[in-house]
Amino acid sequence: MGATGSVGTQTLDLVYDNPERFRVVGLTAGSNVALVTEQAILTGARVLGIHTPPAGGEAEVRDALAEHARRLGMPDTVEDIHLGPGAGDTVAAYPADIVLNAVTGAVGLTGTLAALEAGTDVALANKESLIVGGPVVLDAAARNGARLIPVDSEHSAIAQALRSGREAEVRRLVVTASGGPFLGMSRAELAEVTPAQALVHPTWNMGTVITTNSASLVNKGLEVIEAHYLFGTDYDDIQVVVHPQSQIHSMVEFVDGSTIAQVSPPDMRLPIAYALGLGDRIPGATTPNDWTQAATWTFEPVDDEAFPALSLAYRAGRAGGTYPAVYNAANEVLVEAFHAGRVRFTEIADGIAAALDAHEELGEVTLESVLAADAAARAHTATRIANRSDAPA
Repeated sequence: MGATGSVGTQTLDLVYDNPERFRVVGLTAGSNVALVTEQAILTGARVLGIHTPPAGGEAEVRDALAEHARRLGMPDTVEDIHLGPGAGDTVAAYPADIVLNAVTGAVGLTGTLAALEAGTDVALANKESLIVGGPVVLDAAARNGARLIPVDSEHSAIAQALRSGREAEVRRLVVTASGGPFLGMSRAELAEVTPAQALVHPTWNMGTVITTNSASLVNKGLEVIEAHYLFGTDYDDIQVVVHPQSQIHSMVEFVDGSTIAQVSPPDMRLPIAYALGLGDRIPGATTPNDWTQAATWTFEPVDDEAFPALSLAYRAGRAGGTYPAVYNAANEVLVEAFHAGRVRFTEIADGIAAALDAHEELGEVTLESVLAADAAARAHTATRIANRSDAPA
């Protein structure tokens, strides 16, 4: 799911390099018909799902498949094409060994649930699935005997490090953060940064939303909540530390004082490979560190005054229920507004705080209640943006 994005294309690179190990059943994309149809021919996929279909509908998709098949000299194996907002969910429910969800945003939740309800393991790069619907997702996995396998580099690192000891021996999880492009800047300086500056990440090449979230530390807040759900760890036992070099992807501290770290260059192909290998390591997933070269790694605490989004994530996570869904929904609206020039960078965290303040929990956490909270938070945040009197010049 999300085959044409950054994680999706890197996943398929791994598939192309290991044809004896992986076979693609289906692919989904948002709207990039040209790329996903080429991917379908290259992988021999049987089913396609496209969230925003082209003007020519299925006929246009079929024509694109035929053209790629002719150009590449390979057969067109696509049997089923699904178009529209529910297309990804339909494809996710097809029989498969594992579904990799690389969709960005809360829209990925229903695809995760569709796969889990089908009893299929989910390799989760869509952290929002757990942020928005944590209890619902965990329940679906448990009821259907399916596993959630982390793909985010931080959570993959924790999963690898946890193999070093028993659950009772774990003291805390230490999640590393690069600090993003604005590390060291004050809140006053951050009020003047531009969208273009927010997209210049020092170590990772990611999409617009994730890169902006990294710059604001919202992404790290989402990862803290995700770690809580994935590993069942209390928020008091999850710590974030800034590590600008992005070589240590996270650590696990044990009760005897030992800390186990997972180290590798910043390359998503390694955690993707670890997830698809279900714990077996795939040779050549990435180039290892060159230990013959001198290197310096540094660590520093998070500046909560300049980057309050992280502490807001802890607040939402501890409140539980649908509060994490509100955190995520408000942020998605604010990131879009920031890139449209309608709010300042610092107003992303301010808007999240306002959405959390306005939220009132409504009973049991269900798919319906989390989607309602998501919608309400988006509406509240959009109204707040529209009513502001001091928009950026």
